[in-house]
Amino acid sequence: MMDAASKKRILIVEDEPTIIEVCQRTLVKEFDVDIAVNGSLGKDMLEKKEYDLIIVDIVTPVMDGKQLYHFIAEKHPHLAKRVVFTTGDVLGSDTKSFIEKGGQPFLLKPFTPSELVSVVRKTLCQAE
Repeated sequence: MMDAASKKRILIVEDEPTIIEVCQRTLVKEFDVDIAVNGSLGKDMLEKKEYDLIIVDIVTPVMDGKQLYHFIAEKHPHLAKRVVFTTGDVLGSDTKSFIEKGGQPFLLKPFTPSELVSVVRKTLCQAE
């Protein structure tokens, strides 16, 4: 069992309660997890704490995932390769081209807990 100081910290930017619940329940055993219900809150949290990985829903209120990612790339470039996107809108051409252009890992909603853990671990390993 890892102590709290050695756990990686993950920020989840998501507005859907069921997805938040799945992410929290799945990741809290292995990681220190914070939740922001929109991109603007996520941005504020990034200014106050260090994170090892960020899971970002592309469609969130106030500030969407694309806007948040551009902020991360500009202000926290070391985190740019530590972003995993989630989306239920893979068919939208804007979303599809954004994901393909950025080359970031992504999860299509609904995703399973094992898919979530797999992409989180893989992204953390590749970023080190």
